[in-house]
Amino acid sequence: MASGNMSGEGDIGFQIAPMVDVVFVLLLFFMAAAGSQIIEKELNINLPSGRSSAPGADVPSTPIIIDILPDGRVQLNNRVYDSPTSKELPELRAWLKETIDKFGDKDPVILRPDPQTKHERIMDVLNAAAAAGVKNLTFS
Repeated sequence: MASGNMSGEGDIGFQIAPMVDVVFVLLLFFMAAAGSQIIEKELNINLPSGRSSAPGADVPSTPIIIDILPDGRVQLNNRVYDSPTSKELPELRAWLKETIDKFGDKDPVILRPDPQTKHERIMDVLNAAAAAGVKNLTFS
């Protein structure tokens, strides 16, 4: 009993619990920092320029609106084209082809079928537009 430490203090050794706490705090910090990172992406858009290189290039495009009525009539510019039973729609196809040949295909073609229109009739109009060479077509 002469050698030393009588108060009961011994070698406490390496404490692992505080080190685990520090590692968890660092892990939490890095996870939070990585989650708030902003990822930048490049958008490829073409902005209109103030100068026009070609004559007539500043003219805005005029949409061609084709209404398809519930009874199968196809109406364009308040004029009915072809009969309601015509599947080929030669008058509409000829008008679209002539317009595309004259003005190009920059003008969008918008189909506005009535909710009661049969899908078969819509497909007839789509086929006629495709045969005329329409490339810019959408529904309204």
